[in-house]
Amino acid sequence: MNNTPFHEGELAVQRRANESRIAERNGVVIKDAIISGALPFIRQQPMAILGSQDNEGRLWASLVFGNPGFLEPANDARSLRILLGEADRQPADPFWRNIAIHPAIGMLVIELGSRRRLRINGRAASIRADEVLVEIDEAYPNCPKYIQRRHVRRLASGGSVAEGDAQHGAVLDPERTALIRRADTFFVASAHAGRGTDASHRGGNPGFVKVLDETTLRIPDYRGNSMFNTLGNLAVNPNAGLLFPDFGNQRVLQLTGTAEILWDQADTMGESGGTGRFWHFHSKNWVETRLPGSITSEFLDYSPYNPKTDQ
Repeated sequence: MNNTPFHEGELAVQRRANESRIAERNGVVIKDAIISGALPFIRQQPMAILGSQDNEGRLWASLVFGNPGFLEPANDARSLRILLGEADRQPADPFWRNIAIHPAIGMLVIELGSRRRLRINGRAASIRADEVLVEIDEAYPNCPKYIQRRHVRRLASGGSVAEGDAQHGAVLDPERTALIRRADTFFVASAHAGRGTDASHRGGNPGFVKVLDETTLRIPDYRGNSMFNTLGNLAVNPNAGLLFPDFGNQRVLQLTGTAEILWDQADTMGESGGTGRFWHFHSKNWVETRLPGSITSEFLDYSPYNPKTDQ
């Protein structure tokens, strides 16, 4: 690793963005175990984002809910148990099949209401009927920028969704296009062959994701922590998975495809917040499911960091 927590893709993007020194300073937060101060936070959460890879090499981002405590740190915080008896498992979600094939898991534990988030990347060390044990390779906090505040709660009663509630497609039809165009939040899974899978958050004002055609999205890349974990992965492996939660309509849209990074783009309307960086996502397949009936949400406010465009 040459005394750096970053792989070659991350380092290349950091240099391209002229942010290597900032990344080096911020990279000290990356550890091989969950910091003690984050343990209560993890145990309180009813929601996590999971990244995984299927048997065709496609990446998927997944959304899983459970009773608070369904995520349980173990082994001196060097591993994490996903307690399946406490979780709402969506049968149509590729995650549960994928980890039996490719054990790499990217995890984002996020509390939208407080704008707190923690990234955990590791491997499924064991998969049992009652739990998945994830051995941790990297764990680190992320800044609260661009998170729209929502109270997301899981009611005590169950609410799993049947397999037959899933819809599948290849192109983005008008209904899926409308969902994406009104979204203010999505999650992205990316991966590096030697360093595993990652899950991350993206947010902005509604309309920040543009649908260019029935398979192509245009996404701005705002200023962040300068580590470029997602773009660094995409620089060496274009496969990616996107997940758009539609809390208002109790729906979840998962896309899998490939991404390309666009540098130094003309941005007269200020969509990128001044970076001139965008990426195109080329969708190959999608799955839409319903949220468990136990999940409720309340929108609070938009992030004050969201770029204000001239549109």
